[in-house]
Amino acid sequence: MPKIKTHSGAKKRFKVTKNGKIKRAHAFKSHILNKKTTKRKRGLRKAGYADKTNVKAIKLLIPYK
Repeated sequence: MPKIKTHSGAKKRFKVTKNGKIKRAHAFKSHILNKKTTKRKRGLRKAGYADKTNVKAIKLLIPYK
């Protein structure tokens, strides 16, 4: 079997944890920040996890992580 190419966009956006969960950053944190509350922006800093419905697809995009 030939090697599978890793998706360049996905490798920059996702990390796989020790237990196999997909770690990701929150969206809506790059611009137009003055209308968002400080509490909301602080929450967006923290990492989130990919939904279980997307995990299988993401793992195919990053096979060697």
